[in-house]
Amino acid sequence: MADIFYAHSLPGAVPERWQPLEEHLKNVAKMASEFAMPFKGEKWAYLAGLWHDLGEYSTDFQAKLLNENGIKTAVRPTGKIIHSDAGGHLACLKGWQSGAKRVLSWLIMGHHAGLADFHPDKIGVRSLSIRIKDPERSGDILKNVPQWLIDQPMPVQPIPKGASPSFFIRMLFSCLVDADFLDTEYFMDKTKSKLRRYDYPSLNYLCENFMKYMDRLMNKAKPTKVNALRREVFEYCIAKASEKKNVFSLTVPTGGGKTLASLAFALTHAITYRKDRIIYVIPYTNIIEQTASVFRRIPGFEKAVIEHHSNLIEDNSEIDSRLHLRLAAENWDAPLIVTTAVQFFESLYSCKSSRCRRLHNIINSIIIFDEAQCLPAEYLRPILYAIKELTKYYEVTPLFCTATQPVISRFKSVDFDFREAFHKEPIEIVRDPEELSQRIERVRFSLISKELMAINIEELAKYIDNESQSLLCIVNLKKDARAVASFLKTGKVFHLSTNMCPQHRQDVLYQIKEYLYRNQEMIRVISTSLVEAGVDLDFPVVYRAIAGLDSIIQAAGRCNREGKLDEHGRVIIFKLSKQPNYVSGRAEITEEFLRDGNNIENLQKHSAIKSYFKKWYWQLGSESLDKQNILKLLGGNRLDYYFRTASDRFRLIEDRHTVGVLAPYGNVMEILARLQKEPWNHREIKRRLQRYSINIFIDQMDKLIKNHLIHPVGQSQQEINLFMVDESIYHKDFGLVPSEDAMPVDPEDFIL
Repeated sequence: MADIFYAHSLPGAVPERWQPLEEHLKNVAKMASEFAMPFKGEKWAYLAGLWHDLGEYSTDFQAKLLNENGIKTAVRPTGKIIHSDAGGHLACLKGWQSGAKRVLSWLIMGHHAGLADFHPDKIGVRSLSIRIKDPERSGDILKNVPQWLIDQPMPVQPIPKGASPSFFIRMLFSCLVDADFLDTEYFMDKTKSKLRRYDYPSLNYLCENFMKYMDRLMNKAKPTKVNALRREVFEYCIAKASEKKNVFSLTVPTGGGKTLASLAFALTHAITYRKDRIIYVIPYTNIIEQTASVFRRIPGFEKAVIEHHSNLIEDNSEIDSRLHLRLAAENWDAPLIVTTAVQFFESLYSCKSSRCRRLHNIINSIIIFDEAQCLPAEYLRPILYAIKELTKYYEVTPLFCTATQPVISRFKSVDFDFREAFHKEPIEIVRDPEELSQRIERVRFSLISKELMAINIEELAKYIDNESQSLLCIVNLKKDARAVASFLKTGKVFHLSTNMCPQHRQDVLYQIKEYLYRNQEMIRVISTSLVEAGVDLDFPVVYRAIAGLDSIIQAAGRCNREGKLDEHGRVIIFKLSKQPNYVSGRAEITEEFLRDGNNIENLQKHSAIKSYFKKWYWQLGSESLDKQNILKLLGGNRLDYYFRTASDRFRLIEDRHTVGVLAPYGNVMEILARLQKEPWNHREIKRRLQRYSINIFIDQMDKLIKNHLIHPVGQSQQEINLFMVDESIYHKDFGLVPSEDAMPVDPEDFIL
């Protein structure tokens, strides 16, 4: 037996400066137990930390460390060394009850590879049942383990009564893997570790600055009906923040100041009940950047706000001063996190250690779900189940914000009852949402044709050309947006769709706002639904293709948003001859509602919205609210869960049949040139390039390559397989415009 065993080596350093294995195990155990203490899992986390790297007591692993650092040894490692099995095997050899050994084996054996399925029917030999089947395989390794580690007692600590065991295991896993990451980083890269321990401002400090900022903002605001409503909503939020732990809802018309009002509630509630952080969950990436920038304008918030989404890029000139922001995004260890619903919920159901490590920092937080109506119905049951677990057992206060509140309604017709899931009524922050909505009515709805008869693109363009005011027209298909924009003959025309890369869309939005608010020139903006949530545009007239009632009301939120018109704004609903499949079901329910001409005046009433969602959920059916059977894969108390399969199936955005290609736009070529100059920085550069990326079907890409309309770019030695569409099919106004002969399927059937 060696005199000393090591966990990590330092390149170029003598073994005396390496990290002893016992030190690493003790550090991880202590840190993991501290993370798990708020949910009474500290004993489980402590033992998992002590045992997670017992496999590194193998002579093969120690020889590998020595050989990698040029130190000769008689032992030559044979094959791949899997050091994460030994701790799980020790739990099995202890003869403890099956529940204890399974929990510890899941945590320890998964701390690198991720949480596995228990049964092998879906993932084969990678399943937990196979890996723990023959624990004697680690016998030789365990002979080297100090006896005090072997003699550790079983963690006699029951899972809280009624709590989900699979959720509890996932939280323990988060504590273990984050502790392992952090201790390893502290030893290997103390500079980076020090940056991670950034001195963030306290929530008390942020709250004090925020209140001063809002006081100045409201005092400067013009005395309009909309601003009076925003002040009222703000005051409601402050008053309700003293309420005890519960589920809250904030139902406010679009443009009613939900973003800052909900932050007022969260900060006040956090101070009152000593919460650790605020997490702001937003449906779309294009909204998250706008929301984060709103928060950063508040004095003292600039370095307290952490964005976490796929397009987050740190400016290279600031990489040293703002590296802490990127590090904090890894585990959400900051006072204010702004993230996407995809990142939040896919992390909650992920099996991967890199995504799960942040979960324990959700504990004792306030979570604001902005634009809650955008939560996908197909995953509504597992989404609400996760929120219920966080609320009941992990000290989380959730707040649902929306103008069209579907999530917290009761729908017995589809066996879906929010109140049954949460065992209590949510507290509505606004005293009377219906009255508030009626008091601030800013638009009038009308139909473009009697009984909503279908019209074609040319007819729609004529209606728009006859308008004497600036307007926004929202259609359901990208090709319809291009066609309408092409037919128009009056006003300055702008086009927006996801066939344009994010940077292209951002630049066009900037131009639109310049024309709207400064140039006073009549403009026409033709867009897909991407402008409906969180995009601050204000038009006197909005045209909206028939769709779900929630989409129509969100579109109306871009009309007379600030209430500055002498008359009501106008929202005109129309129907084109072709409806895409993804919208037809919702559109049919809206059409049914609109066939009675009197109903159009009641379109924004809460009774209409609730009726719409009741019919929509009934049309989907009860089983469709968990279309991938996520809860069955992770339910029950038998500890035979399918963690990996659930992780693979829980995809809020189904993108596995698409691939990202670069657009020949802006300074994309300059960024690509950096790949040759800075090969060591290729990950950072590739993330920056996401601002210039468009998603297309894989089979479309194959056809475009064959027709020489997509070209490989980048450096293969860095294993960066990047492709760029040819300039001939990327239009300065419309983005990617593929010709029909280059496409095997209609790209317009796929909307991101």
